[in-house]
Amino acid sequence: MSEPFRASVLMVCTGNLYRSPVAAGLLRQRLAGLRRAGIRVTSAGTAAVPGTPVPAAVAAALQSRGGDLAEPVTRRLTAELVERADLVLGASIEHREAAVRLAPVRALSRAFTLLEFARLLREEDAEGIADPAARLTALAGAAAARRGSVRVTGAADDVADPAGTDPSGLRACVARIEEPVRRIAHAVLSGGVDCEWPSHHSQTG
Repeated sequence: MSEPFRASVLMVCTGNLYRSPVAAGLLRQRLAGLRRAGIRVTSAGTAAVPGTPVPAAVAAALQSRGGDLAEPVTRRLTAELVERADLVLGASIEHREAAVRLAPVRALSRAFTLLEFARLLREEDAEGIADPAARLTALAGAAAARRGSVRVTGAADDVADPAGTDPSGLRACVARIEEPVRRIAHAVLSGGVDCEWPSHHSQTG
């Protein structure tokens, strides 16, 4: 019998075709190393056409990194999905704002961009907490309290949409997502925050 989920992360992009499935798949893969983590990771899109198959290239990119595509078709972001999430991570600022508009009371302190949340993590935020699900909620709360303490410019917290680009666009997208996901997973799995956020992540790209 599987363990129940005690916390949930919702990844959000526009079409739920590239960025959010990649981010969700990579985070699931990172968290899979710890039994009974109790954290559910899903994805949705602000303008997704429900039931559209996620591109095979995305599944292949995840498989090459030991992950998998748990959600083979897209789904639309709804207020209910936001309400059920303990942490909402958008591919860009527009996705974070969309989540807040759908469920302002719930999402205001729980919605970030992926890069923003990774940048705001600090080792002491979940000090003394061993349970991964409890660590996740503690990290989210502390990050929300710290929001605004570090200024970024332009689209520094955005992950560019690879839709319509050549295969190098998807590779660049995956590469931009991997480091913040690694950092978040390390913090959730009782490992603290093992590195300073690299300066190049505060640039557009």
